[in-house]
Amino acid sequence: MRMRKIAIVSAALCALFQPAFAKTISVAPGDGAQERLQEALITAEPGDIVELGAGRFTLTDGLSLDVAKVMVKGQGAKETVLDFSGQQGAGEGLLITSDDVILRDFSVENSKGDGIKSKGADRIVYHKLRVEWTGGPKETNGAYGIYPVESADVLVDSVIVRGASDAGIYVGQSRNIIVRNSVVTENVAGIEIENSYDADVYDNIATHNTGGVLVFDLPNLPQMGGRNIRVFDNIIVDNMTPNFAPKGNIVANVPTGTGVMVMANRNVEIFDNVIGDNGTTNIMVVGYRFEHKDPKYDPLPQNVIIWDNQHGRAGWDPKFRGGAEIAAAMGGSFPAIFWDGAGGASKAPIVMDSVPALSLGLTDIAADPTTAQPAPLVAATSRPTALPPIKLPEALEAAVR
Repeated sequence: MRMRKIAIVSAALCALFQPAFAKTISVAPGDGAQERLQEALITAEPGDIVELGAGRFTLTDGLSLDVAKVMVKGQGAKETVLDFSGQQGAGEGLLITSDDVILRDFSVENSKGDGIKSKGADRIVYHKLRVEWTGGPKETNGAYGIYPVESADVLVDSVIVRGASDAGIYVGQSRNIIVRNSVVTENVAGIEIENSYDADVYDNIATHNTGGVLVFDLPNLPQMGGRNIRVFDNIIVDNMTPNFAPKGNIVANVPTGTGVMVMANRNVEIFDNVIGDNGTTNIMVVGYRFEHKDPKYDPLPQNVIIWDNQHGRAGWDPKFRGGAEIAAAMGGSFPAIFWDGAGGASKAPIVMDSVPALSLGLTDIAADPTTAQPAPLVAATSRPTALPPIKLPEALEAAVR
């Protein structure tokens, strides 16, 4: 059965890339693994498979791949481990800078920087991978586990990330994204979609992070105006790990006990999730309140729609300034859903969940602060027209079957 699966994956790769003389380059752990593995990644040609043997690869430096149309595959996330505990530099464990790459069936442990990063790599697949900092949550851990940035057509499927000091799975400044079937635990942010367009985040488990799922848009970046993000069919529970991000990082401001946080993004749909046991709140929608000098940046969230989520308890220990006082005034707990009021009535999220919800009524970053008035969240009775599902190239889907 395993050989049949490998044959199917290889056929999918060949169908996409149509190499003239595809080959498999096998690399086993042991003496000289660093040099042998990096050489394989350098000498691979389009259509090749770099196959990692079972066992632990003891590595002292980061690895890189800049050849397009290559698959890097191990024997399984438990069987093939790239161990960067002795890494000398501060860079990522594995860096990909080429298009049409499939990464699957191996693990990365204890990289000094990000676990696996791809930059400007279109049509990339992360499948059945594990990235972990085995010492648990620490400020000195690498920032990101799975980290595609500045890319189009990104598929993250069936990965596990633990211990990232920023985000376990982070997709930034990218377009056409699917993150699914993954488990993120003991990270600051479990899953983060930042300054990106058109993303589906579904069938994931985010637990024991500081914040489960973040949808952010930040200033001073080449791609801004994040939009069209769907977060659905996820389990987002018990995200109570104290925030261990290095000071100065934007996620260092995420309150411990946050389920889903939307900041300054637009056209965001949050539905059909199980969300609970988050001490600050299950869902928060806020504007960007940090100093910036980017005239093109819009700090307001817009068109956020929340419906049909199953809520557990929330808000018994809100970890933001003034949160405890608000909770006390509301009878001892903060509501399961809240909006800071950024943007005034015209920007109010639409909520169709039958749980306590609150607008703080803040108008400090409203579109027109002189005329904005505090406004409640908008309650609706019918499900709105949904954003269309993300469709990736068929070859990417074939690579994970």
